[in-house]
Amino acid sequence: MRLARDAMDRDWSDPDLDLDAVAAHAGYSRHHFVRAFRAVYGETPGQYLSRRRIERAADLLRTANLSVTEICHLVGFSSLGSFCTRFKRQTGLPPGEYRSRHSGPAAAMVPGCHALLWAGGFPAMSDPQDRLRNFEEGD
Repeated sequence: MRLARDAMDRDWSDPDLDLDAVAAHAGYSRHHFVRAFRAVYGETPGQYLSRRRIERAADLLRTANLSVTEICHLVGFSSLGSFCTRFKRQTGLPPGEYRSRHSGPAAAMVPGCHALLWAGGFPAMSDPQDRLRNFEEGD
Protein backbone atom coordinates (compact mmCIF):
# COMPACT_ATOMS: atom_id res chain seq x y z
CA MET A 1 0.00 0.00 0.00
CA ARG A 2 2.80 2.38 0.81
CA LEU A 3 4.26 1.94 -2.68
CA ALA A 4 0.93 2.90 -4.20
CA ARG A 5 0.49 5.91 -1.93
CA ASP A 6 4.06 7.00 -2.68
CA ALA A 7 3.32 6.77 -6.41
CA MET A 8 0.19 8.88 -5.96
CA ASP A 9 2.13 11.40 -3.84
CA ARG A 10 4.79 11.61 -6.55
CA ASP A 11 2.38 11.97 -9.49
CA TRP A 12 -0.60 13.71 -7.82
CA SER A 13 -0.71 16.56 -10.35
CA ASP A 14 -0.93 14.24 -13.36
CA PRO A 15 -4.57 14.34 -14.53
CA ASP A 16 -3.95 11.03 -16.32
CA LEU A 17 -2.90 9.20 -13.16
CA ASP A 18 -4.47 5.79 -13.67
CA LEU A 19 -5.98 3.77 -10.83
CA ASP A 20 -5.33 0.48 -12.64
CA ALA A 21 -1.64 1.31 -13.05
CA VAL A 22 -1.28 2.36 -9.40
CA ALA A 23 -3.03 -0.84 -8.27
CA ALA A 24 -0.80 -2.97 -10.50
CA HIS A 25 2.27 -1.14 -9.17
CA ALA A 26 1.22 -2.23 -5.68
CA GLY A 27 0.48 -5.77 -6.86
CA TYR A 28 -3.31 -5.65 -6.51
CA SER A 29 -6.32 -5.86 -8.78
CA ARG A 30 -8.26 -2.61 -9.05
CA HIS A 31 -11.16 -3.76 -6.85
CA HIS A 32 -8.97 -5.30 -4.15
CA PHE A 33 -6.70 -2.25 -4.18
CA VAL A 34 -9.57 0.16 -3.50
CA ARG A 35 -10.80 -1.99 -0.58
CA ALA A 36 -7.32 -2.51 0.86
CA PHE A 37 -6.39 1.17 0.50
CA ARG A 38 -9.55 2.21 2.34
CA ALA A 39 -8.86 -0.31 5.10
CA VAL A 40 -5.30 0.98 5.60
CA TYR A 41 -5.78 4.74 5.10
CA GLY A 42 -9.46 5.28 5.90
CA GLU A 43 -10.31 6.70 2.48
CA THR A 44 -10.41 5.49 -1.11
CA PRO A 45 -7.55 6.21 -3.51
CA GLY A 46 -9.76 8.76 -5.28
CA GLN A 47 -10.56 10.57 -2.04
CA TYR A 48 -6.89 10.55 -1.04
CA LEU A 49 -5.78 11.95 -4.38
CA SER A 50 -8.48 14.61 -4.36
CA ARG A 51 -7.52 15.67 -0.83
CA ARG A 52 -3.84 15.94 -1.76
CA ARG A 53 -4.69 18.01 -4.84
CA ILE A 54 -6.89 20.37 -2.81
CA GLU A 55 -4.14 20.76 -0.19
CA ARG A 56 -1.71 21.80 -2.92
CA ALA A 57 -4.29 24.12 -4.46
CA ALA A 58 -4.80 25.81 -1.09
CA ASP A 59 -1.04 26.33 -0.83
CA LEU A 60 -0.94 27.85 -4.32
CA LEU A 61 -3.92 30.10 -3.58
CA ARG A 62 -2.04 31.47 -0.57
CA THR A 63 1.32 31.92 -2.26
CA ALA A 64 1.10 32.09 -6.07
CA ASN A 65 -0.16 34.81 -8.35
CA LEU A 66 -2.23 32.43 -10.50
CA SER A 67 -5.91 32.43 -11.37
CA VAL A 68 -8.22 29.85 -9.82
CA THR A 69 -8.57 28.25 -13.26
CA GLU A 70 -4.80 27.97 -13.66
CA ILE A 71 -4.48 26.41 -10.21
CA CYS A 72 -7.35 24.03 -10.96
CA HIS A 73 -5.53 22.63 -13.99
CA LEU A 74 -2.10 22.79 -12.38
CA VAL A 75 -3.13 20.48 -9.53
CA GLY A 76 -4.70 17.92 -11.86
CA PHE A 77 -8.39 18.82 -12.13
CA SER A 78 -9.89 19.19 -15.60
CA SER A 79 -13.19 20.73 -14.51
CA LEU A 80 -13.28 24.09 -12.74
CA GLY A 81 -16.75 23.31 -11.38
CA SER A 82 -15.63 20.00 -9.91
CA PHE A 83 -12.53 21.64 -8.46
CA CYS A 84 -14.51 24.46 -6.81
CA THR A 85 -17.07 22.03 -5.37
CA ARG A 86 -14.40 19.77 -3.88
CA PHE A 87 -12.35 22.70 -2.66
CA LYS A 88 -15.32 24.16 -0.80
CA ARG A 89 -16.26 20.75 0.62
CA GLN A 90 -12.74 20.26 1.99
CA THR A 91 -11.91 23.78 3.18
CA GLY A 92 -15.34 25.25 3.83
CA LEU A 93 -14.69 28.14 1.45
CA PRO A 94 -14.77 28.61 -2.33
CA PRO A 95 -11.26 29.10 -3.79
CA GLY A 96 -11.59 32.86 -4.34
CA GLU A 97 -12.80 33.50 -0.82
CA TYR A 98 -10.12 31.18 0.57
CA ARG A 99 -7.48 33.27 -1.20
CA SER A 100 -8.97 36.51 0.12
CA ARG A 101 -8.96 35.27 3.70
CA HIS A 102 -5.57 33.54 3.67
CA SER A 103 -3.38 35.89 1.69
CA GLY A 104 -2.94 39.53 2.42
CA PRO A 105 -0.47 42.32 1.89
CA ALA A 106 2.08 40.47 4.05
CA ALA A 107 1.90 37.31 1.94
CA ALA A 108 4.74 36.95 -0.54
CA MET A 109 3.05 36.03 -3.81
CA VAL A 110 5.06 33.96 -6.26
CA PRO A 111 4.61 35.23 -9.83
CA GLY A 112 2.39 32.89 -11.83
CA CYS A 113 5.03 32.28 -14.48
CA HIS A 114 7.44 30.99 -11.82
CA ALA A 115 4.82 28.69 -10.32
CA LEU A 116 3.99 27.32 -13.77
CA LEU A 117 7.66 26.74 -14.60
CA TRP A 118 8.17 25.01 -11.24
CA ALA A 119 5.27 22.67 -11.99
CA GLY A 120 6.33 22.02 -15.58
CA GLY A 121 3.51 24.04 -17.15
CA PHE A 122 0.03 22.82 -17.84
CA PRO A 123 -0.25 19.07 -18.44
CA ALA A 124 -1.61 17.99 -21.80
CA MET A 125 -5.35 17.54 -21.63
CA SER A 126 -6.79 14.14 -22.49
CA ASP A 127 -10.37 12.90 -22.39
CA PRO A 128 -11.80 14.12 -19.05
CA GLN A 129 -14.31 11.26 -18.95
CA ASP A 130 -11.50 8.68 -18.90
CA ARG A 131 -9.79 10.43 -16.01
CA LEU A 132 -12.99 10.74 -14.02
CA ARG A 133 -13.90 7.12 -14.61
CA ASN A 134 -10.58 5.93 -13.19
CA PHE A 135 -10.74 7.65 -9.82
CA GLU A 136 -14.40 8.46 -9.26
CA GLU A 137 -15.15 4.75 -8.90
CA GLY A 138 -13.04 4.78 -5.77
CA ASP A 139 -14.85 7.75 -4.16
